[in-house]
Order: sequence, then structure tokens, then C-alpha cells
Amino acid sequence: MLTPETVRSLADRLEAAETERRHIHQFSLEFPEITIDDAYAVQRAWMDLKKSSGRSVIGHKIGLTSKAMQYAIHINEPDYGFLLDTMLFQDGAEIPEGRFIAAKVEVELAFILGKDLSGPDCTIFDVLRATEYISPAMEILDARIQRVDPVTKSNRTIKDNIADNASDAGIVLGGRPFKPTDPVDLRWVSALCYRNSSLEESGVSAAVLNHPANGVAWLANKLAPFGETLKAGEIILSGSFIRPVDVKSGHTIFADYGPLGTVTCHFA
Repeated sequence: MLTPETVRSLADRLEAAETERRHIHQFSLEFPEITIDDAYAVQRAWMDLKKSSGRSVIGHKIGLTSKAMQYAIHINEPDYGFLLDTMLFQDGAEIPEGRFIAAKVEVELAFILGKDLSGPDCTIFDVLRATEYISPAMEILDARIQRVDPVTKSNRTIKDNIADNASDAGIVLGGRPFKPTDPVDLRWVSALCYRNSSLEESGVSAAVLNHPANGVAWLANKLAPFGETLKAGEIILSGSFIRPVDVKSGHTIFADYGPLGTVTCHFA
């Protein structure tokens, strides 16, 4: 268990790394005793720093929802992070060079809540009743903590990822928003992800815990012990159904959701 002083110090390191656009060493190597709870404490301390500087929370993201990713890093549940107002980009946005350290992009569905949603017994049906509409989206990931340690070659762990706000860095909304009552089978929503006109990844949303609304229910239940509720108006990114696509300056990312439209952004 990390001390409160250490938690605050690690949050400060993350803030400096993001501000200066540089990687920092894996916390799991420096503090082998770090727990999942410690990692979330660091994440919350970092988000408190951001809120104290005037940023506001506009929602949450859910990550590591696919079985393949969970098996790869030996966990049995997703993780989550916070979405801030400065992370939101409009469809077609041009993202400035140097905004991120080592960006990646994923495609997923965003649930925009019309009612508050809370656990501990939240179900997929509660999620659908509370959702005002659902939108195609892209999540921009970034790594403040090194993905691979240059000395030991160790991959960063789930604890590093959680502390690093679950790698969250941006969100792009687009396409055709739709309501949960529309004739759309959420399990079968699919997307093709292109980088500079080359198809890089494709997937179907059932890969997100069998149904993307399950991820939102999981999050509501996960936050319940902290006395926290997902609020009306929040954006909840339910989890990616493709592998992350690497991006750099000059890349245009185009996600084709078929009848639900497209989402695009350009990294200048």
C-alpha cells in the first residue's frame, strides 16, 4: 500500500509528464508493492490536480473490455478513467502536432446519459433506460508512463495503465447518433478503421463484454463503493472493439460505421 504522500508525488509526476510531453518510468517497477487500489488512488489524485486547475469531468472511459486484452495482461475485469472537457474533439478535428506523446486510436460507442445511473446492482436494462442516445466515437490513447521499460524491457502493467488514467487522452464524436430504442442491434454495430486510406482494423461491438452496455453497467457498479453516480449528460466510452492503431503527425484516421455514419480526425 502506497502512502498518501507517494500517491500525490506520482500524480505530480504524471501531470509534469503530460505537460512536458515526455514518458516517465513505470510505477510498477519503482514500487513493486503497488496495488490496483493504489493505482486508482494515483489516478484520482491526478484528476483532482486537473480539476483544481479549472478542468471539468465530462464523463468516463472503460478500457480493457475484450477477453484478448484481459488474457494478455492477466486480469479478469476492465479498467476505467476520466474524460475531461479538454479531451473532447469534434468530428473532422485537426489535432495539433505535439498535443500527445505517443498517440493511438480506437473505435467504440459513446453512451450519452439522459438520467443518473448508479450501482451496486446496475444492469444492462438500467443502462439502456438511462441513455439518451448513443454515438459512434473514436478514443485517442496516450502513454505518459512508458509502455516498455528501455532497460528491463518490461511491459507496463494494469496498475501502470490505471494510474495513467487508463491511457485516456481524447475523444472524437461523430456519425449518426441514435437512441437505444432505435432498431439497431448494439451487439452488431461494426466499424472499419482507416489510417490514410489504408484499412488497419475492423471489429464488432459484441467484443465489448458481449454487449457494449455491459461495460457501462460494470462502471456504475465499480463506482458505487465510492458513493459515486454517473450523471445525466455524461459521456461514457463503453470500450474499444478493435486493437489500437498507432498515429503520428500527418495521419488521418477515418472510422466507417456503415449506416451509422463516420468519424474522422487529422493529426497535423
